[in-house]
Amino acid sequence: MAPTHVLRCCQRGLAWIPVVFIALVVCWSYYAYVVELCIITIINTGEKIVYLVFFHLSFIMFVWSYWKTIFTRPANPSKEFSLPKAEKEQYEKEERPEAQQEILRRVASGLPLYTRTGAGAIRYCDRCQVIKPDRCHHCSACDMCVLKMDHHCPWVNNCVGFSNYKYFILFLAYSLVYCLFIAATVLQYFIRFWTNDLPDTHAKFHILFLFFVAAMFCISILSLFSYHLWLVGKNRSTIEAFRAPVFRNGPDKNGFSLGFSKNIAQVFGDQKKYWLLPVCTSQGDGLTFPTRLVNVDPEQPTVILQTDCSNGSDGELIGIALFFVHLSSN
Repeated sequence: MAPTHVLRCCQRGLAWIPVVFIALVVCWSYYAYVVELCIITIINTGEKIVYLVFFHLSFIMFVWSYWKTIFTRPANPSKEFSLPKAEKEQYEKEERPEAQQEILRRVASGLPLYTRTGAGAIRYCDRCQVIKPDRCHHCSACDMCVLKMDHHCPWVNNCVGFSNYKYFILFLAYSLVYCLFIAATVLQYFIRFWTNDLPDTHAKFHILFLFFVAAMFCISILSLFSYHLWLVGKNRSTIEAFRAPVFRNGPDKNGFSLGFSKNIAQVFGDQKKYWLLPVCTSQGDGLTFPTRLVNVDPEQPTVILQTDCSNGSDGELIGIALFFVHLSSN
């Protein structure tokens, strides 16, 4: 038991290495830009002030969104998705998969579930011992079921899902803005140092390297940011992009798509004034999601959902109701 505990602690400690690396790069970039470029290299006072103001705006938004992505705890299934004590004991004693599925179907009949496994069975996590809500998946790195799981990101040492997906998108956006601003404003001094138009000082190394690092991160972040914008527009997670969710009527990669504008609102909310701020405005509670009418399960009861975007430090209610309706067969 002790070696296992020690190994787990070591794994948790090592998982912070990518985050520490990013933090060190950001701290160095702050020093290189503010001190070596703006204070030491740039002579014009007006240019210094403009550069420093816009740099700090992008820096603050970048650090804020990165912090929220890292330290917002992934949302987990609520207690209603756990098996009652009697059914749980019966499920554990039962050895036949068919009988276990019958127990799960009986419990899940009162839950707003529309997705199934590839074989059409109820999605159940033996590790967490919960029935998985729609779009919920088990993260082996976090060792928990995560609502609307997108992926586990080592660069934030956290699982990206319902509770922090908006923060993750903003983190990519502001990191791209941060790198683009640095690269654009450093370029002229990079060229002047490269051509020996400026005196050879200790600032030369910092400015040359700063441009290369900013340009490199721009290229890598741009592709990832573009991909996730596409996912938001389609209302898909990274997992769903590779494996379409399975409904009672079969797989449907567009099962949760409500149209471009509504898909955007699912992640960023209805109030556009908050879209660019890393505060919780996402619609829903992460347990249930509106689907296209063609995929509404006629065997499920009608459910009225109160959207609640609350987690740990954020407690905001978005007063909007989402309705799941029945389809009547002709």
